Amino acid sequence: MIDFGLSDEAVDDTTHVVSLRGEIDALTAPKLGSRLFGLADEGKLGVVVDLSEVTFMDSTGIGVLLHALGHFSNRHGKLVLVCPTQRVLRPFEVTGLVGHLTIFSTRDEALGCLA
Repeated sequence: MIDFGLSDEAVDDTTHVVSLRGEIDALTAPKLGSRLFGLADEGKLGVVVDLSEVTFMDSTGIGVLLHALGHFSNRHGKLVLVCPTQRVLRPFEVTGLVGHLTIFSTRDEALGCLA
């Protein structure tokens, strides 16, 4: 049984929050990628990816986030992450991506960056 959930909500016409739950791996990352690319194609300029309830993320999940980040950047949009715990933040630290991604500890901070 796959432990994965994805929910999202529009904040306004150009800003969106995607909340994830469970494991992001080779089986579930494509769903995340599809949603993020869809939001960019819909014209969203700011997307918060909330990883607060993520229990595991492998390199596939990180790759999807990086690819989506490039997709948003090419459209003059911004993708930011919420990583409130060391467990969630650790994969980004290990890969040296902390300095290359915009990461916040709360959803409110992330949304404030996009305002």
